[in-house]
Amino acid sequence: MNKYIDTPAVERIKIFFILVLLFFASQVSFGNWASFRGNPQLTGVADSQLPENPQLLWTFQAGDMIESTAAVVYGTVYVGALNGDLYAIDAQTGKQKWVYQVEGHIKASPSIQNGIVYFGDGGGIFHAVDINTQEAKWQFTTEGEIISSANVIGDRVLFGSYDGFLYCLNRGNGELVWKLETEGYIHGTPGVWTQIASDSGPAENFAIVTGCDSYLRVINIDDGTQTQQVNLGAYVGASPAISQNRVYCGTYGTEILGVALDTGEIAWRYRHPKLNFPFFASAALTTDSIIIGGRDKMVHALSQTTGEPLWTYTAKSRIESSAVIVKERAFVGTTRGVFIALDITTGESMWEFATGSPIVASPSVSNGRIYIGTEDGILYCFGSI
Repeated sequence: MNKYIDTPAVERIKIFFILVLLFFASQVSFGNWASFRGNPQLTGVADSQLPENPQLLWTFQAGDMIESTAAVVYGTVYVGALNGDLYAIDAQTGKQKWVYQVEGHIKASPSIQNGIVYFGDGGGIFHAVDINTQEAKWQFTTEGEIISSANVIGDRVLFGSYDGFLYCLNRGNGELVWKLETEGYIHGTPGVWTQIASDSGPAENFAIVTGCDSYLRVINIDDGTQTQQVNLGAYVGASPAISQNRVYCGTYGTEILGVALDTGEIAWRYRHPKLNFPFFASAALTTDSIIIGGRDKMVHALSQTTGEPLWTYTAKSRIESSAVIVKERAFVGTTRGVFIALDITTGESMWEFATGSPIVASPSVSNGRIYIGTEDGILYCFGSI
């Protein structure tokens, strides 16, 4: 029997498998939250787990109110404040790594892609900042305040402005690819819908925008042409949540809508039988339901298929924060300053934490931790001690 073993070859194989395991471990452990709702479809669903009873790990004091939702990428938390500071914070310790200052306030949530952070400010300037150098890579100026967060797909970055335009820029150099004029402010973040061709042709990517002009618009990302326009009946401050061929959003007309993209029609409408208040928060999507908070001081869970109510939770204060789904729980903040977790099946409260300051920002989840900012300028981090 030949007992000779090629030791260098064995070692190379071992190293290869170790590198593969480390790669997949990094993907699972970090679970980056790189943009406002966690993914281009804006569903608000986390791929990271949280402990049953999250504990406060640290707080970070910003220089002003936090309305921006944090982005978390590879161990660093990025969040903006109304004093015009974008903070980079160590996710483990809560210590500031660096700060980037702009002249306008920051309400838009940052989006991170390939080492660049993208965000707009209150002066109408859209920024691309290199994370490694903390210097501007490029800037683009619009004619209105930018609250809409950016969505990135391929080599393009999409966002809306209060000048009424949806913008598509080249992600590398900031040059305008196209812009589409609407009939009102664009407050929410544009979602991305990928349509698979029925004739086995190439898939097409579309931007979905719900604006203050009361329309849902479907725009081809390649050339900026509008392919659909759906009258929602009232203006919308929320971002669309997209699942397959459906879009879900609440309106200032006190309704929650399910829109069928394949027909361009409203599939169903929901309105609470007694309480008629606007919806400002964006929807979060479970496998078969949508969960959304309203200014009626309630969290609503509805069937994605029919819009029938499944449960409601009374929060005792308005809800501007958009819920995030983490496995079997929905986490959401209230203007009473209470951060709560609800069972997505029953709506029962499973956990809560009183911050003492109103919450309008939405949560973000990464690597077994959840983050949320408050109007007194504190960013909270919860997880396992």
